[in-house]
Amino acid sequence: MQRPVQITFRDIAHSEAIESHVREKVAKLEEFYPQITGCHVTLEMPHKHKHQGKQCSVRIDLRVPGGELVVNRDRHEDMYVALRDAFDAAKRQLEEYGRKQRGDVKHHEPTFRQRERTGLAGPEET
Repeated sequence: MQRPVQITFRDIAHSEAIESHVREKVAKLEEFYPQITGCHVTLEMPHKHKHQGKQCSVRIDLRVPGGELVVNRDRHEDMYVALRDAFDAAKRQLEEYGRKQRGDVKHHEPTFRQRERTGLAGPEET
């Protein structure tokens, strides 16, 4: 990674255990997709009065060549579960991004209607 991992704690006490856990998760992502150029992880516990317990929120901003991937939807009462879910989603996004970069996108045969519209339908099909 070209830049060091940035970890931000909002409305939550700084924890060395959580920070080392985040660094381990980022290292695994980097093993999976070595072209990551930067990563910023934000951990917060917003003050919401709708829930009984406090909901931890995790946001991951990954910078990759040609773009940025963002995961910002995982909330859970347990910070480690929220981290697991967020990094799983980040891995899925990296997989998809890597497929697009390599050109491994599936190409389907045109349907009958598409062939008919473009005039490619043979006489035996019409």
